[in-house]
Amino acid sequence: MAATSVVRSKRRLALPYLHRLLHSGPATPSPNRFLRHASPVPRDPDHSPFLRLPDARVSTLPTGLRVVTQAYPAATRMASVGVWVDAGSRFELPGTNGTAHFLEHMAFKGTTRRPTANALEVEIENMGARLNAYTSREQTTYFADVQGRDVPIALDVLSDILQYPCFPANALQRERGVILREMEEVQGMMDEVIFDHLHAAAFQGHPLGDTILGPVENIKSISKKDLEQYITTHYTCPRMVVSAAGAVNHDEVVDQVREFFTGFSTDPTTVDQLVEANPAIFTGSEVRVEQPEMPLTHFAIAFKGSSWANPSSIPLMVIQSILGTWNRSVGVGNCSGSALARGISNGNLAESMIAFNTNYRDTGLFGICTIAQPDSLYDLSQLIMQEFRRLAFEVSETEVARARNQLKSALLLHIDGSTAVSENNGRQMLTYGRVMPFLELFARIDAVDRDTVMETAKDFIIDKDIALAAVGPLTNLPELSWFRSHTYSDDEFSSRTFLQDAQNN
Repeated sequence: MAATSVVRSKRRLALPYLHRLLHSGPATPSPNRFLRHASPVPRDPDHSPFLRLPDARVSTLPTGLRVVTQAYPAATRMASVGVWVDAGSRFELPGTNGTAHFLEHMAFKGTTRRPTANALEVEIENMGARLNAYTSREQTTYFADVQGRDVPIALDVLSDILQYPCFPANALQRERGVILREMEEVQGMMDEVIFDHLHAAAFQGHPLGDTILGPVENIKSISKKDLEQYITTHYTCPRMVVSAAGAVNHDEVVDQVREFFTGFSTDPTTVDQLVEANPAIFTGSEVRVEQPEMPLTHFAIAFKGSSWANPSSIPLMVIQSILGTWNRSVGVGNCSGSALARGISNGNLAESMIAFNTNYRDTGLFGICTIAQPDSLYDLSQLIMQEFRRLAFEVSETEVARARNQLKSALLLHIDGSTAVSENNGRQMLTYGRVMPFLELFARIDAVDRDTVMETAKDFIIDKDIALAAVGPLTNLPELSWFRSHTYSDDEFSSRTFLQDAQNN
């Protein structure tokens, strides 16, 4: 017992300044004119007067295709309409990684009714509209921003490019080059590179760990048959949602969808069935790419997070807000609400830091990504892991209230405009099977208190495996086993250290 106490004392004295970095800051806010009429203590306001937005209306056609609309007030009379498909790179067959993203590119290259990409582009531009698409690991989206009166035309175009694409050989070959150039650009975006490596480490041997663009050899070999097979297999009515927001009428949109979307399969296979057949298993491992010539080190550490529908998803969102985001160029450090941001700023330990919380159908990733000078990696790692452990034992109601308010503000900023509303509703229909009203979402957030935060942190952080990805000079970055050992609580760490020392002696 005495030996254990000695170990604990030595550990706490080893890096005393890290504790000061985490908890330093003015004891009391200095009075100034900005606080004259407001309290510096965060409060939980009543949001209900500001959240009484028009209800989202949902209809399900006999084919299983769902339609969701929300008449969002807009003086511009603009509307956004899109097709959200429960299919992404995760559902590609072995050896065809990159097909979902390749298909997104080819969708705009002509259809049987609009035989050339030029014909399609002219029709869109003549309306003053914007047509776009993106692919993620679990979803693919095609959407258009148009004037309210042109919603029927937008639906016609979207249904046409998804049901009757022609995939001309010359366009197929040309698009290979476009995607290869896009891949080169992505390789220069270190945040994208780090998160691809992190997925590879966290989900080894599973399609969720593959990149969205796919490897070079696949991009060069994906055929028209691969694209057609992917559409036939995954673009089915039960796995699709048409979402419209802005200057729209629900009944009219439903009638138009019923008229235009007639060529899709009605295969009843659900995404949940596909996920259950091939679940993603989180693996505690690492991907390190040593590049000593780089001036900075980029690295991310992650724990297994929650799925979209898991009750822990919202507490993890609050924890993400507690950890916060910091960038040296912004200049907010010592006065940040994030203890981790204050510690990094006071100790001059990093160039930037961002907490992330990514959800998938059956799993997730939760952690921190940072950019730092190579000689500060060890101290930065100590600080990050100390803050992770603190979340399980020493969280105040004040910082939880502040995090809740910041989270709610961020969520509201993400639905500013018809495009964001349409996207939010389409994604929620795929992930939750319904659109969660903001009053309900905020009530769920407000229900997260310090006890909930600490309990969630214990469930997801303490004594849990870690995935790590790092690129740059890595000499001073601790080993994965070091990070794993620092997920123990103080008592567990001391006990294990004592036993390990006893065995070594």
